[in-house]
Amino acid sequence: MAKKEKTGRKLVAQNKKARHDYHILDTYECGMVLTGTEVKSLRQGRSSLVDGFVQIDGGEAWLHNAHIPEYAQGTWTNHTARRKRKLLMHRAEIDKLDSKSQETGHTIVPLAIYFKDGRAKVEIALAKGKKEYDKRQTLREKQDTRESNRAIAAARRRQRAQQTQRG
Repeated sequence: MAKKEKTGRKLVAQNKKARHDYHILDTYECGMVLTGTEVKSLRQGRSSLVDGFVQIDGGEAWLHNAHIPEYAQGTWTNHTARRKRKLLMHRAEIDKLDSKSQETGHTIVPLAIYFKDGRAKVEIALAKGKKEYDKRQTLREKQDTRESNRAIAAARRRQRAQQTQRG
């Protein structure tokens, strides 16, 4: 009898600040080369991508400054928390990212670390930095849609209340 594997996507860490600070142009899903204690620490749901970035070096993609804390039950085999980690991507994707990231204002940022079918993955994005007024505009748009949704919901509640009073 075959052993059933976990399916689906279990989110470990998310970089919300990246979506606020950058215009996301294109996203990619990559595997990561990890040690055993890093995987165990991720399975406990502990990680941070706040200062993380991706750099293409020598035809390979590397994830820098992603914080995966040391595994509590680890021994001398424990890993360094902020070491650089190799990303597993197809050659064509790496070449495309490398050429695009050379353009001014473009960078590659990690958006999320998650487990997909039992394997640790990282979602990275080609992004362009937002100006301060772009950030304010985005916040204003979010606030406007939230207010309009609230107004619509309140109107629907009033309408339902009136219908129940008549009926």
